Amino acid sequence: MGLSARNNLTGTVKSLKKDEIMAEIVVELGDGQTVTSTITRASADRLDLAEGDEVSAVIKASEVMIDKD
Repeated sequence: MGLSARNNLTGTVKSLKKDEIMAEIVVELGDGQTVTSTITRASADRLDLAEGDEVSAVIKASEVMIDKD
């Protein structure tokens, strides 16, 4: 599958938490940093995700918001 996103980070699923609707996936990159993604439970089930799986975190965002209290 071809994607237009250029930010493609490869890593390992470090943790996976699912509830009835959503799933939170923490991906550990090769340098030890982590990226957290929230996707639908249906998508996580369709991908058959499990801890230890090798995955790609594909990042495509039109904006990044920063807040300071």
